Amino acid sequence: MELHGKYVFLSEGVRGSLSKEVIAKYNLSDGHEPQKFGLGMKEIWEIDPAKHKEGTVTHTMGWPLNSNAGGGSFVYHLENNQVYVGFVVHLNYKNPHMFPYMEFQRFKHHPMMKDLLEGGKRVAYGARAISEGGYQSMPKMVAPGVALLGCSVGMVNVPRIKGNHNAMLSGKAAAEAAMAAIKADRSGDELTAYEAEVREGAIGKDLKKVRNVKPLWSKFGLVTSLVVGGFDMWCNTLGFSLLGTLKHGKNDADSTEEASKHKPIDYPKPDGKLSFDRLTNVAYSFTNHEESQPAHLHLMDPSVPVGVNLEKYAGPSARYCPAGVYEFVEEAGKDTKFVINFQNCVHCKTCDIKDPSQNINWTTPQGGDGPNYPNM
Repeated sequence: MELHGKYVFLSEGVRGSLSKEVIAKYNLSDGHEPQKFGLGMKEIWEIDPAKHKEGTVTHTMGWPLNSNAGGGSFVYHLENNQVYVGFVVHLNYKNPHMFPYMEFQRFKHHPMMKDLLEGGKRVAYGARAISEGGYQSMPKMVAPGVALLGCSVGMVNVPRIKGNHNAMLSGKAAAEAAMAAIKADRSGDELTAYEAEVREGAIGKDLKKVRNVKPLWSKFGLVTSLVVGGFDMWCNTLGFSLLGTLKHGKNDADSTEEASKHKPIDYPKPDGKLSFDRLTNVAYSFTNHEESQPAHLHLMDPSVPVGVNLEKYAGPSARYCPAGVYEFVEEAGKDTKFVINFQNCVHCKTCDIKDPSQNINWTTPQGGDGPNYPNM
């Protein structure tokens, strides 16, 4: 089946499979910094009404990540005694022993979080990659007959932790550019007016002011990024920057270093009250994939997970996946086997981003299967 349109808008969110193909086919990233990503994990809790304060917003940075990775948390009090508890880990971490999901679980044992959540119950869980590259990582957004919108480009304002506003503005700009083109009897060409509006209009101005915060955090750590990044944002508000535009450097996959350069990280076992193992939590994402369908997670080379990633990087896919999709199975007298439990997948796209060999290609499953998030 083929679907034809005068212009096709791709608004798939972060690391969209079609967007990735278009970016590669037309070399849209050439001349731009690599996109950067974070892994966001979230639980919905129902807590003791005495502890609930509707409208309360709490953000934290750092702990328990320390120097292992960048990231932080968000805690939002909703209606009906519900609370969003979320944690984001930047995916440019070097240590392949890093276990983002367990960092999230450990975070909930902080005294502040323990006091808030004790006596409550977790009712939902989910995870999704987040674009963090910002202004300098936005690729060219148009190719013949196609335009990338929202997080398919990467329009998140990282220090202000928001991106929906820019995604909506990009949809408006694309629609206006397409309408003008169709009125002029055009079709299938590049909507250059759309890209110009994104880069020079409200979206570009919003992202340009904060463009150096992420690279500062990645290169110099939390404290420096807060001090120098805050100063740079203030300068940008006045219309100038002493730093220019900093580069991100490596992509997140290439940032992963060999396991021999790092020590394993000892994580406490989940207690089943505040913290939970991955498979238990995945059940609360209500994800479903028909088991008879082909796996939607494709390996470029089936020998790489064991022959390269396990040997050099201690098998990071067993840890970076927040749904326990990947595992290395060892049996006495047999070679180690790499297993893909695709039924568990919550479509976060982390494997497509962080695999150090870039050997995993996330594709859409048949029938629209996947997580069925309530109120997420």
